[in-house]
Amino acid sequence: MQFPDDLSVGAIFVGRVAAHWHGKPPSGIVKLAVVGRQWLTETGICGDEQADPAHHGGPEKAVHHYAADHYPFWEREMPDVAARFVPGGVGENVSTRGLTEEMLCIGDVIRIGEAVVQVTQGRQPCWKLSAHVGRADMAARFQKSGRTGWYYRVLREGFIAAGDAIALLERPQPDWPLPAVIAARFDPKLDPGLAQRLAGLGELSGSWRAGFARKSDPTFVEDTGPRLAGG
Repeated sequence: MQFPDDLSVGAIFVGRVAAHWHGKPPSGIVKLAVVGRQWLTETGICGDEQADPAHHGGPEKAVHHYAADHYPFWEREMPDVAARFVPGGVGENVSTRGLTEEMLCIGDVIRIGEAVVQVTQGRQPCWKLSAHVGRADMAARFQKSGRTGWYYRVLREGFIAAGDAIALLERPQPDWPLPAVIAARFDPKLDPGLAQRLAGLGELSGSWRAGFARKSDPTFVEDTGPRLAGG
């Protein structure tokens, strides 16, 4: 779980809301690389948009970071759409090489350029990812793989740019590695006691704390069909 030295931003991506699929809601998942310094606010990078603010974006999911290290895996898994799997290809805002989920914990405080951010949760993919990639099973396989990337809340606003240094400043929750928390969130048979402990983890996003609170009820059954398949 060693955080890498000499880590830097590979690229930054932003996207506007647009209609991409006939008969389906619009989305901001299509993101393009931007050049130069970008202002990162408490709700995300200036110019980046989300079509569904109830489920995407907001202060606790202000930035999505994805490891470019995962793209060769997806190319092997889905060679028919391999051209999709390049940095920016899953709608991330920040792309790097050398930093993956296994090197992070929930609550990690990280400096990116001038900004300071905190890891809040993994990505919870929806049907829009499948539509974007062109594979109906992409969201489900993305979730199952654990290669979801992660979200940040912004603790200090500032400029960020490709090439900026990335450094770990604090690790307040070393006992909660990000892969274990991602796996727990998607585990349909999660131990209710573990779910209750996670529901009290203050560094988690509010939506994931609420999700774990529901899973702490032994009778609760989560229906992921509408999210993964689109209704």
